[in-house]
Amino acid sequence: MVCTLTRPLRGWPLALFQLDDEYDQNADPQALVEENRRLRKVCQALIERVESGSAANGAPYAAFEHAVLLAEQVRERTDALHRALDELNQVNAQLREAHAEAQAANQSKSKFLAAVSHDLLQPLNAARLFTSALETHALPQDAQPLVGRIGRSLKDVESLLGTLVDMSRLDAGVLQADKAPFSVDTLLDALAEEYRQVAGVRGLALHYVGSSVVVESDLSLLARIIRNFLSNAVRYTPQGRILLGCRRRPNGLEIMVADTGPGIAEQQRERIFQEFQRDALTSQQHSRGLGLGLAIVDRISTMLAHPVTLVSTPGQGACFSVTVPYGQHAPRLPGPVTARLETDFSRQVVWVIDDDPTILEGMQALLGQWGCRVRAAGTVTALEAASDGERPQVLLVDYQLGQRRENGLTLAKRLERRYPGLATVVITANHDAEISRQAREAGMHCLLKPLKPLRLRMLLTSLLAQ
Repeated sequence: MVCTLTRPLRGWPLALFQLDDEYDQNADPQALVEENRRLRKVCQALIERVESGSAANGAPYAAFEHAVLLAEQVRERTDALHRALDELNQVNAQLREAHAEAQAANQSKSKFLAAVSHDLLQPLNAARLFTSALETHALPQDAQPLVGRIGRSLKDVESLLGTLVDMSRLDAGVLQADKAPFSVDTLLDALAEEYRQVAGVRGLALHYVGSSVVVESDLSLLARIIRNFLSNAVRYTPQGRILLGCRRRPNGLEIMVADTGPGIAEQQRERIFQEFQRDALTSQQHSRGLGLGLAIVDRISTMLAHPVTLVSTPGQGACFSVTVPYGQHAPRLPGPVTARLETDFSRQVVWVIDDDPTILEGMQALLGQWGCRVRAAGTVTALEAASDGERPQVLLVDYQLGQRRENGLTLAKRLERRYPGLATVVITANHDAEISRQAREAGMHCLLKPLKPLRLRMLLTSLLAQ
């Protein structure tokens, strides 16, 4: 048998695999047998080396087996990855569907809140108007406290409902800011006058240090923050005094509300800004707060980018403050004038337009008690027919006058063209920033329902003094 290997295996001497042609012609048969046996041993050794996986430098066959194993693992893991991706796509589809449902729910929630703001606040607004008018009547001595309690109960309902509506609107993301420059006393004068009376009922003294600095913020939302500060100060201060004032800071005007109450322990200072957190003192005093006031403050201040700070010493009181950026000087709408609340309204003609007859009756009762010559109706035609040619000085108009009618802003612009110099106040239960922005740009005032009689009186005093 003749065998010639011309391509040796790597690492073995070439001489081991070369067979000379002389073996074919002259070699001894026994020598060929021995050579064949030797070659078989060499081949066996080669096979064992190829098949062995114990070589230090990694045998080719073992590497091949390892590669096959890795390939199988890659295939299995690829299949598993495809299955996971399929499941992830299904989950993403479910999440997209859930997100769409959540958006639809938020839209429905926004519509519901709009209905709540108008439909529920309308009768509450009327009740407040009637109660405020009744308080100015000469009542029997035993009836006056009852009327006062009704008024305070209505204020509690107003506060609770307003808090819930505001919280829901913040959660739904439908409450937007309408920032504009204004003199800070436009806001603080009214709040000081309002809470001076509230504090007086509790036997507390409210000291107010005014300021005419121009700031830039959303007036109604900033009022919500400071109103919560003042409400908490009155609620938690059993005796002593409350301070409302301002300090100029490099980054803005710091508006502060300080009290001489029990103070707030350090470990409680973060918790009180969370939802539904109430101090034990509140429960002892049977307060009707929900523990949402400072949670609303935290969210509104974050939305406005107005830092809120708290400084307190247990047993010595607390000071809440909000820092508002300075604003550029802007044409100023007439604001509240606290020094002239006893203005004589007897010759002032005020027109009231609202599509709710109960509101019209309440406004007539309240403004009539103040001495105004009130003309109230649901349409301009009815007003002009009842005015006997008298020109109005002030127009109080509801923004939402019915689905098929023009809104209060549009109607007011039309009347201002007809009666030059007419001062307009738009009254609405809708907290949409766009409404207040449009009213401001048109040179009108905007008040929110439920209407606060003191705030309305201060604004009328200022408007009629022009």
